[in-house]
Amino acid sequence: MIKLNNLSKVYKKNIQALRDINLHIKPGEFVSVVGQSGSGKSTLIKLIIAEEKPSSGTIVIGGWDTTHIKDREIPTLRRQLGVIFQDFKLLPKKTVYENIAFAMEVCGFKSVEIKKIVPQMMSLVGLKDKADRYPHQLSGGEQQRVAIARSLVHKPKLLVADEPTGNLDSINTREIIDLLKKINNLGTTVLLVTHNREVVNSLRSRVITLDSGYIISDQVQGRYLL
Repeated sequence: MIKLNNLSKVYKKNIQALRDINLHIKPGEFVSVVGQSGSGKSTLIKLIIAEEKPSSGTIVIGGWDTTHIKDREIPTLRRQLGVIFQDFKLLPKKTVYENIAFAMEVCGFKSVEIKKIVPQMMSLVGLKDKADRYPHQLSGGEQQRVAIARSLVHKPKLLVADEPTGNLDSINTREIIDLLKKINNLGTTVLLVTHNREVVNSLRSRVITLDSGYIISDQVQGRYLL
């Protein structure tokens, strides 16, 4: 699913964010990436979703070498990925249904497809009865569920979750993590970036630890030890 070979990223003023990263994530895995602030987690995500380009090394996503991806190819890549963030990024003047549908509209989906898929996604994340609510009428956990539903409309092979519970309380955090596990059980590869020690240690799945741009640990059933 993801293959990173000798991947490095250097910013201006010789700031080296990642150093010789070698990583293979297989289809269907649930992988957590952890590390303290400045360890390279955010840079790793930006490279995977083609928000940044590497200084050296190669990136292969789903068999597609994206190392030197062209700007016009990025939308095609993004449709193979689902991405969710800490701040939800919902459109405040659109309802739950409209927020999810909008992700399909901008990609040219037909109305009949939108009317079929959007309810399926709302049902999957447990929001079928809140289709007409606006973001300000939802809890933080519900807003994140909308963001997850929106990220799944293209049926991506990989879901990248960048600190998805950073703004949530413990109850909503557990519900979102349970939802990510459900999505993973349905066959989607999940890459979770988090600083939440309790979440990582409860998952009992593969844990990759970054420190100063290096992978210092890669454990099949790992724990967040830093």
